[in-house]
Amino acid sequence: MKARLKGAEKGHSLLKKKADALTLRFRQILKKIIETKSLMGEVMKNASLSLAETKFAMGDFSHNVLQNVTKAQTKVRSRKDNVAGVTLPVFEHFTDGADTYELTGLSRGGQQLDKVKKNFAKAVELMVELASLQTSFVTLDEVIKITNRRVNAIEYVIIPRISNTIADIISELDEMEREEFYRLKKIQEKKKIARAKAELRVKEAGMEHDDAGNLIDDDIDEDLLFDS
Repeated sequence: MKARLKGAEKGHSLLKKKADALTLRFRQILKKIIETKSLMGEVMKNASLSLAETKFAMGDFSHNVLQNVTKAQTKVRSRKDNVAGVTLPVFEHFTDGADTYELTGLSRGGQQLDKVKKNFAKAVELMVELASLQTSFVTLDEVIKITNRRVNAIEYVIIPRISNTIADIISELDEMEREEFYRLKKIQEKKKIARAKAELRVKEAGMEHDDAGNLIDDDIDEDLLFDS
């Protein structure tokens, strides 16, 4: 039971450290989410304004963009990040291939088109980052809840139960030790009494033996028939 108690305390300590590490990362992600959302609002506002400016300068150019684009240039890949034994998915954006509509807008509005492309590319980058942060946030939130429940269960249920069991066992052992001591004491008293009685019987038997020897071995034997 003491070994089980030690194991429970060790497990509680490790889970507590894990929960603290996850909580620290959770707060960092939460802070970054707030910053990214604030920045996202500003970037989307700039992208919308630049889109309006480009449409004003070039007219409706969406059909030209759709005709020139054959495959996605900005792509997303995922990797895994390990935080205190918890695997978190991380999304990263990357650019693959050439810009298929880089010649669009040569006639007019090319500068505005380049500006709107950069603004929306920044918006896509922030969206991917925000999606990664939100996924990690949800995953960490669930793991932290489970870990905290385990920590509380060990701290308030398992450890007190084992401690109470150990206390009961120690109390029973102490009671058994006291009973054994009392029993041995009684046995010693009885042996002492029996030994005293045996010594007394031996002494009485020795005295009787001495009296019998004096009667037989007496040197003066009076003549009862004749007087000298």
